[in-house]
Amino acid sequence: MIKTIRVMIIPNNKQKTRLFQFAGTARFAYNWALEEEKKNHETSNKFLSDNELRKRFTQLKQQDKYKWLYTVSNNVPKQAIKDAVKAYKNFFDGLARFPRYKSRKRNRPSFYVDTNKIQITQTYVKLENIALSKKKSKQKANWFRLAERDRIPLNTKYFNPRVSFDGINWFLTVGIETSEKQIKKCSSKGIGIDLGVKDLAICSSGHIYKNINKTSRVRRLKKRKRRLQRQISRKYQMNKKGESYQKTRNIIRSEKELLKINHRLTNIRTNYIQQVTTEIIKREPSFVVMEDLNVKGMMKNKHLAKAIQEQKLAEFYRIMQYKCAWNGITFITADRFYSSSKICSVCGNKKLDLKLSDRTYKCEHCGTVINRDFNASVNLYYYGKLAVNH
Repeated sequence: MIKTIRVMIIPNNKQKTRLFQFAGTARFAYNWALEEEKKNHETSNKFLSDNELRKRFTQLKQQDKYKWLYTVSNNVPKQAIKDAVKAYKNFFDGLARFPRYKSRKRNRPSFYVDTNKIQITQTYVKLENIALSKKKSKQKANWFRLAERDRIPLNTKYFNPRVSFDGINWFLTVGIETSEKQIKKCSSKGIGIDLGVKDLAICSSGHIYKNINKTSRVRRLKKRKRRLQRQISRKYQMNKKGESYQKTRNIIRSEKELLKINHRLTNIRTNYIQQVTTEIIKREPSFVVMEDLNVKGMMKNKHLAKAIQEQKLAEFYRIMQYKCAWNGITFITADRFYSSSKICSVCGNKKLDLKLSDRTYKCEHCGTVINRDFNASVNLYYYGKLAVNH
């Protein structure tokens, strides 16, 4: 099993410049390879292999206007070309949409690092060919300080190391191989988890995890975000010349502050999900059951789209799934069309006329009155118990 670790790196100004050069080269190579694939497929209806494209790219580098490509490690464009070929083939295999060209404005700057050249210590990571000179005094530029100590295991094999930029900080992402844990035979029973908008998660064990977006801390940040957005909009209107908008230094500064607020909100929500899922896993349930939610379809409801987006339901599902795999706990996905909310958890009667606005479930057959979301979580527990026994 491959476990991915993401750590922030702290480059100086010269290192930042080189990192952007590497990311720009990866973007250029990806777009070039994609264009070559499209041209070749239109003329001969065939694919170009990554070996053939790399040969053509080597010839391209020999031209005077592309000599700058020699200042970047050869492994960066090599992997970018492989990624473009894979993306193009995945489209024709029906596995993905048609690949788009990478944009300097929209896409996140990132590049690949060779697994044989990367070196990781407790506090530093060494990348390839960041230093332009081969003098010993200049080779220090290849070493980047890690923001966390002992975060990445040493003396192990690394998979697909990548360096990326999120608009504020640079991060190193690397995969390491870990042994798969056997399924645990836990003494505690399983847990059914129902995700919602009012509360983040309601467990069949009775634990309720509140909506983090309703806390005063998040509300203050959202209020500050709205004010800053309006402020930036007014600045654009003030600096409008004809049909175009002029971006001043003041606007750039405000947009960077807005980006920091967005990242802060995202980090608060993700951290909360990590804490909740870890708390559930620490109870060592024999199994965990969750619904296969159609989040994309739920987002089409304009009245709930923003609340669903802020809850990060798909992220909760993803994190819960891999944490169960790491800890040897059976993870069960209930069918998307399983009516967990409409079935009475006491007698099994199905209430077909249940509305979304009905927050309390009242069974007409046995007279049970129960919270709608808790009722759904109990039904999910029974669903998982039946699946485990069979």
